[in-house]
Amino acid sequence: MNIDTMRIFCDVVLHQSFSRGALVNDVSQSAATQSIHRLERLLGVQLVDRSRRPFILTPEGQICYNGFRGILESYDTVIATLQTLNDKERGNIRIGATYSVGLHVMGQVMRNFIKSCPKTKVNLELMHSDRVYQSLLTSEIDFGVVSYPTAGAEITIVPLGAEKMVYVCNPDHDLAGQKFISLEQLHGCNFIAFARDRMVRKEIDRHLRQRLTSVHIVAEYENIETIKQAVEVGLGGAILPANSVRVEVQLGTLVSIPISSPEIVQPLGIVHKQGKVFTPAMTEFISHLTEWPWNNGET
Repeated sequence: MNIDTMRIFCDVVLHQSFSRGALVNDVSQSAATQSIHRLERLLGVQLVDRSRRPFILTPEGQICYNGFRGILESYDTVIATLQTLNDKERGNIRIGATYSVGLHVMGQVMRNFIKSCPKTKVNLELMHSDRVYQSLLTSEIDFGVVSYPTAGAEITIVPLGAEKMVYVCNPDHDLAGQKFISLEQLHGCNFIAFARDRMVRKEIDRHLRQRLTSVHIVAEYENIETIKQAVEVGLGGAILPANSVRVEVQLGTLVSIPISSPEIVQPLGIVHKQGKVFTPAMTEFISHLTEWPWNNGET
């Protein structure tokens, strides 16, 4: 058994496909299939139940997958650390970020990082928060940046602070001239909300209930970009992270009003697998993230 065999097995399982697992390892599908057959013969157990479509792991296969993932992560960390020992700027970083953070902040953080570590390759993938946690557990990413971070048996959090939420409306909205706004002032107003299963939606709803404020929800969307577009065309107002509307406010297409009573914030954090060993380049990137002024939306 060697590292390549374990990697092919894990990638086939991760992608739920022999062909895709073979592709990412630059081998033929036949070679990937034979590699797993040899692994099964070596271990004396069946790892994959091929009678199911898509295939499923046997209990023995699940044990091997969990164990091999840990071995591969440790191996890759050692190799990356050795490669950067004499050149701390060199290396690869794989990051997963939620759309609200990735679209509006991570680009600037990455530009600042690349100036200090130009030899480092950074791969940023935007995804929903549940996918970030899944990708951490399968070692597809090195760490994630999410709102409302949640620790777990295998997940550690590095707090980044809390981002202020603001009321956002069209420049022609009745409340557009307000310097500050209270939630009570939103009672009865048309409102563009996040989807019901989003944590940010649950927190906004909680604040509204506490203030006995009932808004008229005219639309619900998964992502901030769609919400902003709905607000821009005048469907209603919304409560969004301050950083996410900075450009539109500068262009004059949206108005951002601080919420004074009560102040609403969105906690942010870095999440990674417990025991994750960071290369110098990863540590430097995390330093850039922790130094960013998340709490006030400034750049």
